[in-house]
Amino acid sequence: MTWFPPDGAKAATRLFCLPHGGAGASAYQPWEALVPDDVDLVPVRLPGRESRFTEPPARRAAELVDALLEPLLAHAGPRFALFGHSLGGLLAYELARATTKAGRPPALLAVSGCPAPHLLPRPGDPLVHEMSDEDLLAHVRALAGPSTPGLDVPALARLIIPVLRADYEVYETYRHRPGDPLPVPVTVLAGAEDPEATAAELAAWRELGTETAVHTFPGGHFYLSDHPEKVVEVVVAGLRRVSAPGRGVT
Repeated sequence: MTWFPPDGAKAATRLFCLPHGGAGASAYQPWEALVPDDVDLVPVRLPGRESRFTEPPARRAAELVDALLEPLLAHAGPRFALFGHSLGGLLAYELARATTKAGRPPALLAVSGCPAPHLLPRPGDPLVHEMSDEDLLAHVRALAGPSTPGLDVPALARLIIPVLRADYEVYETYRHRPGDPLPVPVTVLAGAEDPEATAAELAAWRELGTETAVHTFPGGHFYLSDHPEKVVEVVVAGLRRVSAPGRGVT
């Protein structure tokens, strides 16, 4: 199994990016031309999609974090940060907890379109992973809008439904374990009209980390597809505020 693209490290800081539900590492391809030279963009390849299509997708957050922790730390270099959108934000948070416990906290945790994990599961939300294929696709279309044209192609939809269902199961079976706040600066991003992450759910991230900053952009759940340059700018600015490893925030 290969979690990351071929190693072309050239910078001291590595930014690991975890994709949203149903997506793969290619979701971050537009970022490659946007990150500065002193940051290496490292999209994470999750099982069940793209180059790992033949592997079964995970169905629990702990399963993914446990499998990814050692490879990530081996690939982290002297300084690293974590970014994730939606499901990816939840996984990034749990990876930040795991790497901190291992003595290697990230320089920055950046999460997007994701409620604070201790507020999950959201009361009243339907269990999407238990829906019929038709209802699952309708739910995703309503959330993502025109950014998921592949779901309208039956052959492609049949391939992605098992991954979407497994990813929703990861998200919907997650239960937060109480613990100390992360000793890590947290950057929170979201679309101002995102029904999946309200202002209160975003503000609650302040309870889970240090030096938490919340940024909102025009748009819904997939606002970052419309504003990749602004998202990268905010994440890089968060990294710029962080001094050398172990020395906190400047």
